[in-house]
Amino acid sequence: MSGSNGAGPLIAVEDLVVHYPVARGLVGSVARRPQQVVRAVEGVSFTVARGELVALVGESGCGKTTTAQAVLRLVEPVSGRIEFDGDDITGLQSRALRPLRRRMQLIYQDPYESLDPRLSVQAAVEEPLQIHGLGGSRKERRERVRDALARVELSPPELFLERYPHELSGGQRQRVAIAASIVLGPDLLVADEPVSMLDVSVRAGVLNLLDGLRKEGLGILMITHDLSTAARFADRIAVMYLGRIVEQGPAQAVVRDPQHPYTKALLSVVPRRDPRERSRREILSGEAPDAVRIPSGCRFHPRCPIAIAECREIDPRLERAGADPRHEAACIRV
Repeated sequence: MSGSNGAGPLIAVEDLVVHYPVARGLVGSVARRPQQVVRAVEGVSFTVARGELVALVGESGCGKTTTAQAVLRLVEPVSGRIEFDGDDITGLQSRALRPLRRRMQLIYQDPYESLDPRLSVQAAVEEPLQIHGLGGSRKERRERVRDALARVELSPPELFLERYPHELSGGQRQRVAIAASIVLGPDLLVADEPVSMLDVSVRAGVLNLLDGLRKEGLGILMITHDLSTAARFADRIAVMYLGRIVEQGPAQAVVRDPQHPYTKALLSVVPRRDPRERSRREILSGEAPDAVRIPSGCRFHPRCPIAIAECREIDPRLERAGADPRHEAACIRV
């Protein structure tokens, strides 16, 4: 694989489709009912550049985590194309993917489960180096572990090396998990709801840490349901609904001038510091439809407050919306 050596986006996803089969059960098998599929991701396209933080935002079940897993090749796409550093990795098998794993690292949502309780901080952060055969001698590996802990602001590292997960706070555990990800020197971090399991008091510190890593040149894909977090830390935002990106663009353009009614509804419930900026809360009717039985036309129309008859028939695509030419929305009412 050639690699682009920094030219072009670090990650480029085009028309990504991921489906999961639904278990039919004994009755379904005996009755020979047709196999149903969960249409988790359908036609998603986006890029992440070096030194850029892109946030995938949406409700639980919208497909954002599945999208991230597909980018890392942890789940197999039905179709589409995934490029990493200029090379197509969509069809690579596990052996060919192995050298790339250290360059693409995942930060899990739950720091309480991502760390092995039997391993000290030293062992947990050193383990990826051993798995990938990196770091040289034990002394050199220990030095890399210390450097990684210092980068995630667990200083001095000597205070933490021999501790175990149960001796750490939630924020410290997540920092250790991030240290274990960056010790390999990756180019891309995928952060799946990195602060949702943490106390509010420590969330900002972890997010500021990720922002610092972005400024060092890492590309970061952050999965979050919290649009306010995305607005503060992301360079670009992509809003997902039922397997599709319905709006995307520069973070400030999406937040200050939302075009899609779903984005507007999400923003209407975000707390505002200035009472004069408070907007009327938009309550969406019903629940998100089942990803097995997606509505015809625009998949948001059953909950949309401005839907018209055509919305039941036309499946809108992303088109330019708003003043910024990089701002797109998938809505015929825009």
